[in-house]
Amino acid sequence: MIRLAVRVRRAEAELVLAELLELAPAGVEERDLEGGAVVEYALYGAPGEVPALPDLRAAAGDALVDVRTQEVADDWHERWRDFHRPVDAGPLHLRAPWHPPSARPGALEVVVDPGQAFGTGAHDTTRLSLQLLAELPAGARGGGCVDAGCGSGVLAIAAAKLGWSPVLGIDHDPEAVRPTLENAARNGVQVEARRHDLLHDGPVPGAPLVLANLLRPLLLRVAADGFAGGPPRALIASGLLPAEGDEVAAAFAREQGLVERRRLATGGWCALLLQRPR
Repeated sequence: MIRLAVRVRRAEAELVLAELLELAPAGVEERDLEGGAVVEYALYGAPGEVPALPDLRAAAGDALVDVRTQEVADDWHERWRDFHRPVDAGPLHLRAPWHPPSARPGALEVVVDPGQAFGTGAHDTTRLSLQLLAELPAGARGGGCVDAGCGSGVLAIAAAKLGWSPVLGIDHDPEAVRPTLENAARNGVQVEARRHDLLHDGPVPGAPLVLANLLRPLLLRVAADGFAGGPPRALIASGLLPAEGDEVAAAFAREQGLVERRRLATGGWCALLLQRPR
């Protein structure tokens, strides 16, 4: 089995990822290196399917990337499980199916099979979103929720576990719909999922709560385009570098009247809780 890895500076990662997804639409493995300053994207395949290139530096648009290949054991897909770890956020306990249940009394189990493309929620951007979601007071919960960029459905399922209903997951990738629905069924919650491209299909559907684990350009687009039916009561925005938080918070305040209430940061990422003024 061949592992082809591409390393790029964080500021240019979106461009490189877009190029790679043309080659691997099912998704790529992502790792943060050098404290989050560098991103590594990797894909796997049999010899002949993935080229065994020498280590080299190449250009992808305006970005310089380091390309590395290596042979890995054929059981890499089993070893890959070792990289996933359970995540606790308030009452939520997020884990993969091969991990044992939480020993904490009253923990809300969120069991997600990551496949290879969408992850279990252990990435910092998802963990920060889960923490902000879990911190919303019980009295503020309830009503509908939209998870924009749902991936494997982690945030949508967590919201349903916390009492939000109905819950809708949307993603530009049609391959995200099936795992979201399957993971929701595994967790015994009702979640609808459908394809929705924020760049071409109009604004985010309206709901009292919107979860948006997206990158800066898409978040700014959401701020500009708004929400069908008007702004939500609360928006959790993640997928941001710390230096991008002020710009995105200001855009939602200016365009949608949503005020920043809380900000969390870790691992080179930050997440925002934005709400309507009281």
